[in-house]
Amino acid sequence: MSKKLGILESLLFAAGDQGLSTKQLTEVMEISHIEALNLLEMLSDSYEKSTERGIVLLELAGMFQLATKKEHAAYLRKLVEVPGNTTLSQASLETLAIVAYRQPITRMEIDDIRGVKTDGPIHTLIAKGLIMDKGRVEGAGRAKLYVTTSEFLDCFGLNKLEDLPSMDNIESEEMIQDEMDLFFDRFGGK
Repeated sequence: MSKKLGILESLLFAAGDQGLSTKQLTEVMEISHIEALNLLEMLSDSYEKSTERGIVLLELAGMFQLATKKEHAAYLRKLVEVPGNTTLSQASLETLAIVAYRQPITRMEIDDIRGVKTDGPIHTLIAKGLIMDKGRVEGAGRAKLYVTTSEFLDCFGLNKLEDLPSMDNIESEEMIQDEMDLFFDRFGGK
């Protein structure tokens, strides 16, 4: 049973804030609905009973996801506010550039452009106040729309979005890469 709990925990971690439904768990783990519910309950109990664990299992709108315990919020706030923690990873910079040039944009559209999931970079950029969600797409799913913030403009020394380097004159992949390199060279160390 402990092996299945480990698999469940891994799946929930990988799913991030999207979470997983019991249907997804039963299909991926090849278990019954009852067994999925039992495993979820066991995992939730182990998190809640342990003072040594920093996470909990939440159920939101029929989706299960891992979250940090509320009593650790002060430490998480400090982590985000640490002055030395000002650089952005390559993934975060790429995601930020995509949002800056294509806003408003959904996470799925960003994923399509980058070719990989961007949950982590999006959370980082939101935590640093560089992007925010600005409503939802109409229709099925109602995905969040992300835009840059005034903090983004301040951080990168811009007065307005139009001050970003123009992408209109780019004619080749090499020129696109050169523009991206200039963006990262100029703004990567901030």
